[in-house]
Amino acid sequence: MESLRMIENWPVKTAAAAVVRADGTYAGAHGPARHRFPLASVTKPLAAYAALIAVEEGAIELDEPAGPPGATVRHLLAHTSGLAFDEYRSMAEPGTRRLYSNAGFDALGDHIAKATDIPFAEYLRQAVLEPLGMASTDLPGSPAKDGVSTAEDLARFAAELQAPRLLSRTTLDEATTVVFPGVTGVLPGYGHQRPNDWGLGFEIRDAKSPHWTGTSSSPRTFGHFGQSGTFLWVDPELGAACVALADRAFGSWAIEAWPLLTDAVISELRAG
Repeated sequence: MESLRMIENWPVKTAAAAVVRADGTYAGAHGPARHRFPLASVTKPLAAYAALIAVEEGAIELDEPAGPPGATVRHLLAHTSGLAFDEYRSMAEPGTRRLYSNAGFDALGDHIAKATDIPFAEYLRQAVLEPLGMASTDLPGSPAKDGVSTAEDLARFAAELQAPRLLSRTTLDEATTVVFPGVTGVLPGYGHQRPNDWGLGFEIRDAKSPHWTGTSSSPRTFGHFGQSGTFLWVDPELGAACVALADRAFGSWAIEAWPLLTDAVISELRAG
């Protein structure tokens, strides 16, 4: 895809990108596909997927208590547990505010590890990474932010998010539909959003503005971006997903470059 060549002009040393169709085939790729990048918060969708598999396996339930008093697994996945951003401290009643929380995903990982008697990183490997052939991906630390992966591996995950084999379609649809609709909150890097819509571990675009996806992205687009210069989005109406990884921290360069890339990718796909 010619549009992916735009990453050559990004103010970064190394970048890689790929576009995957709903049938799992590549529409295009550019850059070093097997270069390993820190994912930062793009770790969260992987962790969420493992959590949803744990739900389907019967190890945990979405509405069982987890995290701070009154919170559940569902609250932790949807960033509505009330926990602070980076510390285990309650800032709001569960379900009342969308407080984006790394601490919430750490609590989720601990909860799953206790329920399964398997360290969370190992559970993620067995449940998600190994079955999808993501051999270059691992989790050396927090399920909120410490994943390391490649464009090639994330493209495999992006294909799974469009045609699930490890989860039922019903579960994936629930995870990518707004949970606790109408709740407001801050989207890191983009300010206060009313509403700040999320599913279960996946941010949902809806009508948010400004946003890190494109102006032509459909409202049903879901995914995540990371502060390490990474993103993954899936646009169900387009029938495609895009992953991009870079070695420069998120900042004004990404706010400018990412939507331009996304709109160019969408335009090229629509042109056929």
